[in-house]
Amino acid sequence: MKLKFSKMHGLGNDFVVLDGVRQSLALTPDQLRYLGDRHFGVGCDQILLVEESGRPDVDFRYRIFNADGGEVEQCGNGARCFVRFVHDQGLTDKREIRVETMSGVIVPRLEADGSITVDMGVPVFSPEKIPFSSTSDELVQTLQIGDDEAAITALSMGNPHAVQVVPDVDAAPVAAQGPLIEAHPRFPQRVNAGFMQIEGKQAIRLRVYERGAGETLACGTGACAAVVAGIARGLLESPVRVTTRGGELTIAWGGKGTPVLMTGPAVTVFTGEIEL
Repeated sequence: MKLKFSKMHGLGNDFVVLDGVRQSLALTPDQLRYLGDRHFGVGCDQILLVEESGRPDVDFRYRIFNADGGEVEQCGNGARCFVRFVHDQGLTDKREIRVETMSGVIVPRLEADGSITVDMGVPVFSPEKIPFSSTSDELVQTLQIGDDEAAITALSMGNPHAVQVVPDVDAAPVAAQGPLIEAHPRFPQRVNAGFMQIEGKQAIRLRVYERGAGETLACGTGACAAVVAGIARGLLESPVRVTTRGGELTIAWGGKGTPVLMTGPAVTVFTGEIEL
């Protein structure tokens, strides 16, 4: 089977994007892993699948698969690339679209300057909805990681996150702690591990060890989760500039019960065709 694709990235968080509207796709986990393999396939952090929605109030369906072949609920950098893709491919001429994901409907918008703003929905702190095993609703909780402890804020941005504040993000133990936090038994569906350095009330630096992908150059939902955690703890004020290793995002959040808005770039690197 020959498969057409676009290779895209949002701040270095890279994707293989597939048109499931004009071609019928039902890929196996092995085929997804092959596409994501950086040595034998195209190579990416996630594979994004654009499909028609079965709902009259929604423009498209958006499915996300990690490089390990597992399907996940949400991806912020991917959502921006999704908008760029459907415009570049002529699938829509709307500047604002409604997109169905596993975790609900998101509303991305193509701005006049070419950047993309995504309404990422309302963050969730309830432990059972993250999901996170806890008997407390405290914003900051202690997580035992081997012989160490970390003070984390757990929340969901449509997918689970554990955010901790570190003094120096460059020296943070991302490689050592990231896999342990991701697979921690208190997170039954695994979790994205965020390491946030606060530079000021409206500026942070961030690294994220992503569930199923490892550390990426940027994580959109991770940026949203970090800013939400910082604002909820009184450490930050909206809007916040988030500097990742791949570039910058702007995250705005008005507080409890309001949606998170993420603004940043999306770039098409190349298009191609691969034999599966």
